[in-house]
Amino acid sequence: MFESCAHQIAQTGRELGALGWMPATSGNFSMRLDAEHAAVTISGRDKTNLCIDDIMTVDLQGQPIDTNASPSAETPLHVQIYRRFPHAGAVLHTHSRNQTVAGRMFGARGTIRFTGWELLKAISGYTTHESTLDLPVFANTQDMPALVRRIDAWLDAGKPLHGYLIKDHGIYTWGRDMREARRHLEAFDFLLGCELDLLHLMGAKT
Repeated sequence: MFESCAHQIAQTGRELGALGWMPATSGNFSMRLDAEHAAVTISGRDKTNLCIDDIMTVDLQGQPIDTNASPSAETPLHVQIYRRFPHAGAVLHTHSRNQTVAGRMFGARGTIRFTGWELLKAISGYTTHESTLDLPVFANTQDMPALVRRIDAWLDAGKPLHGYLIKDHGIYTWGRDMREARRHLEAFDFLLGCELDLLHLMGAKT
């Protein structure tokens, strides 16, 4: 199971890296291994050139299993998703230009509302463009427990969550498997690009 997940993570990293979505060593990826463990990228590794040795196992508290390697500093955000969403099988975090700029542009508002876009149907649970999806934007912080609490508060308030931006940072999204997580990521990046283009063309302010 670990080897299969590690190969999927590495392949996804190479493919997304070719799009320029993980400059330097940014970004991190994971896949659920079972009810209590996940495979996650090791801290500081080049996500565009991953191999199986760049992936490690953690429990769902983010603690390493059978290794001295350090997981990504943002591992608490990954395992939070696996704890809160039992169906989640893969989590992707990238830093594309659209994601990073949109996080800053909409940070003060706190959410980006997508309405009427055809590509909303790429998000699981959305079957028509006549839908509305709110993508929250959380303030950036090095304090991972604090960020986890903000995301928990959003969920505890009963608000749907399919992904989120971190201001000045990037996006997190997930899916039942790597294919679905990748579809969600690509859809969100496209939608963010559309919203940014509209702001530019209309000369609007958030």
